[in-house]
Amino acid sequence: MDVGRIPKHIAVVMDGNGRWAAARGMPRLYGHNAGMKAMKAIVNHASDLGVGHLTVYAFSTENWKRSADEVSGIFGLIVTYVDRDLAELHRNNVRVSVIGDYGSLPVKAVRSLERTLATTSGNSGMRFNIALNYGGRAELLRAARAVARDCAAGVLDEALLDEEALASRLYTAGAPDPELIIRTGGEKRLSNFLLWQGAYSELVFSDVLWPDFTPKEFEKAIEEYQGRSRRFGGRG
Repeated sequence: MDVGRIPKHIAVVMDGNGRWAAARGMPRLYGHNAGMKAMKAIVNHASDLGVGHLTVYAFSTENWKRSADEVSGIFGLIVTYVDRDLAELHRNNVRVSVIGDYGSLPVKAVRSLERTLATTSGNSGMRFNIALNYGGRAELLRAARAVARDCAAGVLDEALLDEEALASRLYTAGAPDPELIIRTGGEKRLSNFLLWQGAYSELVFSDVLWPDFTPKEFEKAIEEYQGRSRRFGGRG
């Protein structure tokens, strides 16, 4: 891995917690707990490597279809993680952001998240984006509605509407698009994640289930990215 060519923005679809738990004869929440530990290790390592933005897909708009016990357990783990590790994140100068409609989450989760957002808002290190109640299509619809409102109000001239105007109304406004999107667990799809932002991202798919995805596996994905030629529709 060339430490001089670390992507500015890396996004991760953390997949495989349930299968990891099932393979051990344990409930799905056991896998999610292990997944939280893996996430902490990757956040710390990404910060140490100098990654500017790290975005993780923690809970999608489609995940509400899961059992009430699993959903409740996931939110409980999120609260535990942000409360337990807030001091360390702050000490490491990490700025935490949330993308998605997190206001719809349980009150305790919202309060913990908002406390973390407020505490780390002045930090200048890595931006750690947690995608919660997030869906790429929902994000685009939200941005389109914002554009429509601004055009109707005369804030935006429809004739001047361009990609930048729409991008400025996304959850990730102001952040660079991810150069690299990693998906663990062997599946090979985006699952409604960063559909606009990932238009030209390099995709790396790992067969490793998320709880087993170590900093070494993270570096392997970066190495694969560094070995590719990014042409953006041109000829290089």
